[in-house]
Amino acid sequence: MKGIVFTEFLDLVEDKFGLEMVDEIINKSNLESGGVYTSVGTYKFSEMLQLLNHLSTNTGISIDDLLLVYAEHFFSVLKTSYPEILETYKDPIEMISSIENHIHIEVRKIYPDAELPTFEVLEKTGHSIIMIYKSSRAMHHFGLGLMNKTFEHFNTAATIELEKIKEDGTEVKFIINKN
Repeated sequence: MKGIVFTEFLDLVEDKFGLEMVDEIINKSNLESGGVYTSVGTYKFSEMLQLLNHLSTNTGISIDDLLLVYAEHFFSVLKTSYPEILETYKDPIEMISSIENHIHIEVRKIYPDAELPTFEVLEKTGHSIIMIYKSSRAMHHFGLGLMNKTFEHFNTAATIELEKIKEDGTEVKFIINKN
């Protein structure tokens, strides 16, 4: 997992819960990196899971809800750092449907060894999209949060449902309808 995911996560934890919480979750975790991350480094997903688990335990907030909040934060980072990607699109459905064929290609230019989830579009109209998320990492709520922020970015309301295809969350169907 790319280091930017870790550095931004710890920035969010510090902003929302304080530096003491950052120290707490790092110290309680058994991190190969020692909790020292660079945005261009690559780290094991197990480290993110440990940090999320300890943050959830310390705050009483579910991991899914933490991932939603983190996705909102991460979207703002993307919006600031890579505005040209967002400016390519005029519609949230178009943007979301292009995750695999455009956005992930751009991400790979910056982070060639990034392990990204896949998004398979099953059905798409001007007002709806059905897609399958697949990842060895069950971070579908992170994807959900990014989708929510995408619609917000375009000042458009939507209903986004997710159905777990696999109970562990590594394969999920997103059903998205503009309101």
